[in-house]
Amino acid sequence: MKILILSWEYPPRTIGGLARHVAGLSQALAKNEVDVNVVTVAENKHENAYQEKGVSVYTVPSYSLPFLNFITDIQHLNFSLLEKSIKLINDWGKIDIIHAHDWLVAYAARALKHIYRLPLITTIHATEFGRNGGLYNELQRYISSVEWWLTYESWKVIVCSKAMKQEVQYIFQTPGDKIEIINNGIELADFNLPAKNIYERNRYALPNEKIVFFIGRLVPEKGVQVLIEAIPKILQFEPKVKFIIAGKGPYENYLKHMVNTMGLENKVSFLGFIEDIERNALYTYADCVVFPSIYEPFGIVALEGMAAGKPVVTSDTGGLGEIVEHGINGLKCIPSNADSLAQQIIRVFSDPALVLKMVKKARVDVKEKYSWDGIARQTLSLYQQVINESKDTSWLPPWLTNNSNNKIIGRYEM
Repeated sequence: MKILILSWEYPPRTIGGLARHVAGLSQALAKNEVDVNVVTVAENKHENAYQEKGVSVYTVPSYSLPFLNFITDIQHLNFSLLEKSIKLINDWGKIDIIHAHDWLVAYAARALKHIYRLPLITTIHATEFGRNGGLYNELQRYISSVEWWLTYESWKVIVCSKAMKQEVQYIFQTPGDKIEIINNGIELADFNLPAKNIYERNRYALPNEKIVFFIGRLVPEKGVQVLIEAIPKILQFEPKVKFIIAGKGPYENYLKHMVNTMGLENKVSFLGFIEDIERNALYTYADCVVFPSIYEPFGIVALEGMAAGKPVVTSDTGGLGEIVEHGINGLKCIPSNADSLAQQIIRVFSDPALVLKMVKKARVDVKEKYSWDGIARQTLSLYQQVINESKDTSWLPPWLTNNSNNKIIGRYEM
């Protein structure tokens, strides 16, 4: 089986969880003897082609045209993705499936589908409606319409949680039998690494300070503002705590302003984007990892914390609410509620027996439910189902057929 994956990010270009998802799935599919080809955006503006862990990766720069606005920039990118993909498919002479990830590659994905009459599968990782809690301006409404268009054009739509299936059905009116739930995954072995000496603990906190760790994009829906609001309440119970926030995003300056206004500069550290080695070091040092999202389709970072053997506190929303069983493999708080979040973090500090029980169960759950190998097998099964269905389907529009005898007419006459 030969598949073409379109994604606007792929490691080392990592903006959010999508890059890790596409890489993990692609590499696991390659282990199952699938010929996996990823066409993605060049991090350094230079076209490149390489193989990594069985996956053929092709990076292309966006068209070098003047920047008009965000939408035209994305369209320029799609022109590049489309151009490269056409060259590849023409060279290969065969492709079985196109797999698109989110609306940012919708234009190229839809064009390839109709040029080559290939089945298109799309993974919707998040929606514009969900990210913003509604659609409030023309840009948001436009993006949402492209998302709808992509789901409409897709043979199947993959989502990562029950919550996302409900969201896609509600927003786009997508039929339930067109949507498949396949969870995100994680490579457990990636989190067995010891902390490196170059990232010693004293870089982040004093020896007698506990560490609360967050990693993710700094955007409102990730709820870091709720964590900052909860800090004074946590410090009343345990004064010796350092809060480490890793990641970058448009909300960073606002969050730093919150910290400064509340006089918490000595208690909160913003690290910006960090590499995986430093991330693993911080997971090793953390006494608690926290993901207080307001909106979260899945929450792969929660799996990271669980795989690292650390107590995880999340908000009870979206995919996080499905991954975490309260008091069993982690703790959940009420979304957007700083008091509730503070209570659960304090519970981690005050109940070591519960923490020990939860981290053991969490590691088992990650291994049994969220391995990339199992997720790849589910995805491969869906690919095969779609390929089989597409063989018995006419790709011609109804106006090119004669309804009386179903013969092809016009220039397509057989």
